[in-house]
Amino acid sequence: MAQPSSEKFSYLSRGNLEYIEEQYSHFLKNPDSIDPEWRLFFEGMEFAQNLAGAGQLSDQEIGVYNLIKEYRDYGHQAAHLDPLNLTQKDLSQFALERFRLSETDLNKPFKSGGLVGLPNAPLKDIIAFLESTYCGTLAVQVSGCEDNVREWFNREMEQKSPDFQLEAEDKKQILRSLIRTESLEKFLHSRFVGAKRFSVEGGDSLLPMLETLVSTGTKKGVKEIVIGMAHRGRINVLANFMDKAIETIFGEFSGNIIGLSGYEGDVKYHLGHSTDKETPHGTCHVSLAFNPSHLEAVNPVACGMTRAKQRFHNDTGERKKVVNVLIHGDAAFSGQGIVSETLQLSQLKGYTVGGTIHVIINNQVGFTTNPVDDRSTRYSSDMAKAIKAPVMLVNGDDPEACVRAMNMALRFRQEFGQDVVIDLICYRRFGHNESDEPAFTQPLMYDVIKKHPTAKAIYTETLVKEGVIDQSWADNLYQEKMDNLQAILEDVRQNPPEFKPQVFGGQWQKLRRGTLEDFEKTWDTSVNAEKLKELSQFLTQTPDGFNIHSKVKRLLEQRAKMMEDNNIDWGMAELLSYASLVSENISVRITGQDVMRGTFTHRHAVYFDTKTGEPYKPIAQINPNKEFCIYNSPLSEMAVLGFEYGNAITDPSFMTIWEAQFGDFANGAQIIIDQFLSSGEDKWARMVGLTLLLPHGYEGQGPEHSSARLERFLQLCAGASMQVCNLTTPANLFHALRRQMKRDFRKPLVIMSPKSLLRHPMVVSTLEELATGPFQEVIPDPKEPDTAAVENVILCTGKLYYDLVSEREKSPIDKKLAIIRVEQLSPFPKIQLAAFLGGYPGLKRVIWAQEEPKNMGAYTYIAPKIEDLLKDLGLNKMPVEYVGRTERATPATGSHKVHVAEQQAIVNECLMI
Repeated sequence: MAQPSSEKFSYLSRGNLEYIEEQYSHFLKNPDSIDPEWRLFFEGMEFAQNLAGAGQLSDQEIGVYNLIKEYRDYGHQAAHLDPLNLTQKDLSQFALERFRLSETDLNKPFKSGGLVGLPNAPLKDIIAFLESTYCGTLAVQVSGCEDNVREWFNREMEQKSPDFQLEAEDKKQILRSLIRTESLEKFLHSRFVGAKRFSVEGGDSLLPMLETLVSTGTKKGVKEIVIGMAHRGRINVLANFMDKAIETIFGEFSGNIIGLSGYEGDVKYHLGHSTDKETPHGTCHVSLAFNPSHLEAVNPVACGMTRAKQRFHNDTGERKKVVNVLIHGDAAFSGQGIVSETLQLSQLKGYTVGGTIHVIINNQVGFTTNPVDDRSTRYSSDMAKAIKAPVMLVNGDDPEACVRAMNMALRFRQEFGQDVVIDLICYRRFGHNESDEPAFTQPLMYDVIKKHPTAKAIYTETLVKEGVIDQSWADNLYQEKMDNLQAILEDVRQNPPEFKPQVFGGQWQKLRRGTLEDFEKTWDTSVNAEKLKELSQFLTQTPDGFNIHSKVKRLLEQRAKMMEDNNIDWGMAELLSYASLVSENISVRITGQDVMRGTFTHRHAVYFDTKTGEPYKPIAQINPNKEFCIYNSPLSEMAVLGFEYGNAITDPSFMTIWEAQFGDFANGAQIIIDQFLSSGEDKWARMVGLTLLLPHGYEGQGPEHSSARLERFLQLCAGASMQVCNLTTPANLFHALRRQMKRDFRKPLVIMSPKSLLRHPMVVSTLEELATGPFQEVIPDPKEPDTAAVENVILCTGKLYYDLVSEREKSPIDKKLAIIRVEQLSPFPKIQLAAFLGGYPGLKRVIWAQEEPKNMGAYTYIAPKIEDLLKDLGLNKMPVEYVGRTERATPATGSHKVHVAEQQAIVNECLMI
């Protein structure tokens, strides 16, 4: 392997002493005017005595300086980080010869030692200090970080920080945490043999680290901590850190638990919890986010939760009161793309949470895969280099080093507002789960693990030698814990605990769980027409002196005319819905890749001054007490949608919207949609009102830009789990968005947004339709055919309606035909549709028409529901006929000519009844 180079200091040779003199001259005038490391160099060297003759600065002094820098930057490669001692250390970069030094120099004094507080110390003492500082059980990887970050960590490593001092009682507290941790794992292992628990054993030091996080955090002003973590160690964290009742955990293991309160529930190592932790410096509320088996998917969710909680604490400036903590697996951190996506959110205006503390539980194996097969980087934490995040690598068998790392991480985060990573290098005492045999694939590793003492045993021995405790103290405490666990288990067997989900507390207190019956009601989404006219003024005017683009100016003029002519298009109706909500003290947040302008140049919720580039958000001017937040997102779907989900489950007072550039781009966020959005309520009793806008409609743009995969969303719907709509009028969009916030419950809303309909001359609504509403789940035929004469009904949704109507306009109206739009596909509007279908006494045929292939779109979901409705209406023998594209493997053709022919064929077949 090529040796790391100190490129910045490659000029430190005899031929460049003039440059050094020049730098020193600048140092004398203003120490802050030069590179921080040069400043430290001159300060440590007492360089003034060398000014008269720069030639007195020897090659060896320069070599010692470079050696110090090498230890600071790469000491981690020679550190004692692996508790199993299976990895090879790389010591070659510290060979004295590389620095023009030799063993004969070891007893010589060097002024360069002043850089680490050892001026004129012998080289051997300088090296001993560097090895003990940078090559022990705690090492840092900061060579790629900004200078101020490197300086901070150099000080922390080389000087004893007053912010971290362990007294005897602190050490006993660490051991208590390790004893609680090990006793629970050992108890579960013996009482629930073979049960999956994804034990923390091997990474036991995580628990005292978390306790340190809270105690250090409250001292530094932290009020809340949000944690996202995968399975490893989760049950122990829930029990021994999150204070989840042991009775409940035992009940979950034994299946001996009463009721699920109408929820489906989830396996025990996916569950979340929240609690208040008391510390000498105050109370800290801690939340552990629910998480499915897609290990790292929780990362952006926890970030979104943190962002929302920071708003509750008025902590949107420094963001120091609410801290986000993500606990990863080593293979997952390096292997899962969502990690990189989430890291890229860290410093973005719309997504920053003031720095995340990352902890990697580094088992040195991913399920059955060795590191050599699961990553191309030296460390699992190397992904963090992309954002210049500092990394601390720590040996999991040294709990004091581990809690020191967490103490430093929290203080760094509070000072710098940046992400920081702790790579907790440990091991996994058992297999991936407790029923797995790890020796199949890692026989040598597990031969070592079988003989390796636990962290509790190692630390107990350390404290006994130090005289902090005696052996009986530790033994008695351990036995006390085991006896207590046994008593709890016996009680659980006699008195099964009741499942009580933590729901409708905090910000959710005034809300409830929505039911199917709620979708049979009409909700008041009306807005006074004069109020809408007043709001439209904000949307059609710009401040004095603002230089607006000529095309945007023309758009605003057109919008003003819409209000005058009473023909409001899609974009204007959408903006009026947001404006009306903000005026009613409801904040709105919209994110997505092009949301400010809109992918199809239809929104323009933000104007940019053509001379200064400064943005102007008209809706943000409506109500100074509420927010209108609209952010163009990075080119990410999964992390951004996860972030918005976390935001929305935490703060139901915000109207939270994510828009895809094209609807099928939601494919990239499918894990968030499947595992969180559609099922979080049933699994975890977590309600959410998040809205998705997904452009959808067949316009000849090919397979990837036609379908938002409507069928996938409908497949996820059951009962009242999620709302899926394919709207056709601006007024219905207006009321659908307002309905999200005007009910006393929250449900996900997926809207198949249009593209060509954004400017379609027929797609307009009147001011009265916006003002009065309400939302229409089903829209009847506006031609108002004679109900007694109607024999044929075409049911459709979305853009196809206008293709059908346009064709029908070309010929005399068939009084026997009615075209009805199903605007809300799920929950299925049975009562609303029955009112129309039941009003046609002569009904003979019902057709479902769609643009999508037969195996896609809404057909397979909605046809059985329509047939059941027809039976209820006494039309038992009337099947739902299908008109649309045949079954396909791809959503659409790539040929525009073929598309046009197919579309016309669908329309013709529908109207040739």
